[in-house]
Amino acid sequence: MRRGQVLAIVQAGGQGSRMDVLTRERAKPALPFGGVHRLVDFALSSLAHSDLVDVWVSVQYQVASIDDYLAGGRPWSLDRNRGGFRRMVPQTGTGPTSEEGFSDGNADLLLKLSADIAAHAPEHVLVSSADHVFNMDLAPVVEQHISRGSTATLLTAEVTKKDASDNVAVLTGRGGVVTGLEVKVARPSTGTVATEIFVYRTEALLGALATLRAELDDEADGDSSGLGDFGEHLLPRLIETGTVHAVPLDGYWRDLGQPGTYLQGHRDLLAGKVDVFDHRDRPVISHWPDRPAARVRAGARLTDSLLSPGCDVAGEVDGCVLGPGVVVEKGARVVDSVLFEDVVVRSGAVVQTAVVDVGCEIGPGARIGAVPSGRVAVDDDIVLVGAGSTVDSVLPAGARLEPGTTA
Repeated sequence: MRRGQVLAIVQAGGQGSRMDVLTRERAKPALPFGGVHRLVDFALSSLAHSDLVDVWVSVQYQVASIDDYLAGGRPWSLDRNRGGFRRMVPQTGTGPTSEEGFSDGNADLLLKLSADIAAHAPEHVLVSSADHVFNMDLAPVVEQHISRGSTATLLTAEVTKKDASDNVAVLTGRGGVVTGLEVKVARPSTGTVATEIFVYRTEALLGALATLRAELDDEADGDSSGLGDFGEHLLPRLIETGTVHAVPLDGYWRDLGQPGTYLQGHRDLLAGKVDVFDHRDRPVISHWPDRPAARVRAGARLTDSLLSPGCDVAGEVDGCVLGPGVVVEKGARVVDSVLFEDVVVRSGAVVQTAVVDVGCEIGPGARIGAVPSGRVAVDDDIVLVGAGSTVDSVLPAGARLEPGTTA
């Protein structure tokens, strides 16, 4: 690829409402995964290892929660004097109201960035969401997209049909040509889903966005363009007017945008099903915390768990991922859970099938969660405890505790 031929855009501005209390005070891509990584790391690392040097990161919701972490692209060696990392924020006063302000869906975001994309003038645009776990060299995908003359190329993954009902199922014909989409239908006909990684031919993308905006203008509500997410109008139009190819994504992929999938992704990690950290030639790069080594004290019982730097464990931990600085005192028990940075679990507390946010204190009398109802994690089994909360009571399975709560 020639320098400047491909522009990469990471869509990291999502509110993540389905993650409930965990995204009250942070953008969803800033959620941790595996203790020391953030969800945004996976897209940025794959782009950096694919030699895509012009990378824009679009942020809009709770920008402060992710800005310091992004550090101007420095952890991924994207900070350059020419090109490289660029932080894109919502603007006003630059055009029609439907092209200003906060976006309402990932296709709508591309419309709002269309003037900037046109000014940058790349031949192709690679777009990735920032709330899924994967690790793939994207350079061959881009090269194939260019050599085929594709209007667009989308990466796909294979999931169960039940999981496909929460995603966009992709129907393909001969040669991997996309023939249709099934957008979050109750009974999808395939388990092949779009992973929200796309390569677009810029001319076709900008043309489709402009045409759709004009067509939807009368239907749009207020400041919205009506484009919504990619599966609503943009991809169907490109399928109709051009040639869209599907390419299978290599290795593990999971969208972690819901409590059940978020915990299940961590269970997969502990079960050895996640291969994203296995590639020495393209490590998942993160903005590391400055912490000492983890400590396991005499009498502690640890089974099948991951401990981040700064952890101090004297109690029982089974099937858990503990973030930096987590303390589990002697006599405490934590099972099948993900604990974020600086959580303290006091002696006598029990935490089961929960996700506990930053800086929480789980007191001696706390009984959080219960044994899950089935083998696969579901939202109703998982307790979510918001950041900075203090808990010394009983929280049943499926409970949600707002940030800063005392319960």
